Amino acid sequence: MSKAPSPIELQLEAQLQSRRARSLLRSLVVIPNTSADFSSNDFLGLARNPRLGARFRTELDSFPTHAPPLGSTGSRLLDGNSQYAEDLEDLIAEFHHAEAALVFNSGFDANVGFFSSVPQPGDVILYDEYIHASVHDGMKVSRAGVKSPFLHNDLDHLGRQLAQIRAEDEEKGKKVRNIFVAVESVYSMDGDTAPLREIVELLEPYGAYLIVDEAHATGVYGTRGRGLVNELGLESRVFARLHTFSKALASNGAALVGPKILKQYLINYARPLIYSTFTSFSNLASIKSAYQMLVAGETVELVDKVRGLIDYFRAHIQIPDQMLLPSTSPIQGIVMDGNAKVNALSQRLIRAGLNVKAIRFPTVPKGKERVRICLHSHNTLEQVQRLIAIVQQCIQEDNDGSMSALRTGHVQLPMSLSSSEATKEASSSTLPSSSSSSSSPSLITLSSSLSIPSKL
Repeated sequence: MSKAPSPIELQLEAQLQSRRARSLLRSLVVIPNTSADFSSNDFLGLARNPRLGARFRTELDSFPTHAPPLGSTGSRLLDGNSQYAEDLEDLIAEFHHAEAALVFNSGFDANVGFFSSVPQPGDVILYDEYIHASVHDGMKVSRAGVKSPFLHNDLDHLGRQLAQIRAEDEEKGKKVRNIFVAVESVYSMDGDTAPLREIVELLEPYGAYLIVDEAHATGVYGTRGRGLVNELGLESRVFARLHTFSKALASNGAALVGPKILKQYLINYARPLIYSTFTSFSNLASIKSAYQMLVAGETVELVDKVRGLIDYFRAHIQIPDQMLLPSTSPIQGIVMDGNAKVNALSQRLIRAGLNVKAIRFPTVPKGKERVRICLHSHNTLEQVQRLIAIVQQCIQEDNDGSMSALRTGHVQLPMSLSSSEATKEASSSTLPSSSSSSSSPSLITLSSSLSIPSKL
């Protein structure tokens, strides 16, 4: 006889049912590897790159007796550290033209570690309203006295807040507070870039410290993938940068790069670092292998191909200007009003064998729902052409349907398909199948039925 659900189980089920009723329930599913990848953050295709695979195997074979061991065996401050890890941090710091680098198990851990510990009691954190969720989690336990958002990429709004803070310090005769400003170089949902040069020039008269999350710029921007801060020549004017390894570099984890004193401080105060078992040797080897490719310039050709596809996509897609988000990054967004519309477009693309995700409210503001399209070096021109054709056709049909509904007074919302139906239709699509090779494979990714977290 089955056990009756406990009160907490009933409460959890009620919460899930609420999401289910609003078509917002998340689940884990697998997309067939026959789908063309327009969703993942594997911008350079390194996740299945034979050259990276060969470097990785060579690195693993260089330690036949497993010294360091396969697993880290403990926290970095206990038994999890190794000379291999420290040498890797030196490599990362040198590559990014920084005094020091500190590896964390994830970019999320790194942001939480920084923002929960570095701002001192009473300090100020100003952050772009689109900043990553991990920064918010760090601020929740931060000792900063002020945590205030500014409008996305709005220099005037940021400037007014900076001036107000310094005016308050002077008026009250306070000790001048540290001001930390948090931005992303490339924003994960919109794909646009922060005006970093203008932000740096704005901050310097106020003595504020800029922290830049380069998660979606690492590997893609800058000399040999050093990031947007490098591309703009601002490395010496930014206090700290976060470079993640889990997107363009096909590994896991992240590093905070900045002053040596920052590294020493985080080792002593960043709780995600102190109280977590450190990442495994095999992951460190993967990170090192990816950086070896960057150093050797082996990803330059891949970046050039992505840039070419971005230019082609934006030059050839013909949709209303307000629907295409302004972006020069691999992340492109097509805005449609309402969850039903973006779901329908995403599922239409999946049925055609193109894996594209719908980003729905409340992940993004109401009226700003969109499909998020990621372009990669392993995408073919033919795949991009098919993507453009289907998007344009779907939007035209939606516009024609809206006009018809206005005339008749009846509005029919697009039907939602289950992930199993979408998968079945993808396999039987009559559209021409994309060519595949070892250098441009398709990836297994999550279904478009998911509501993607606000920041990836």
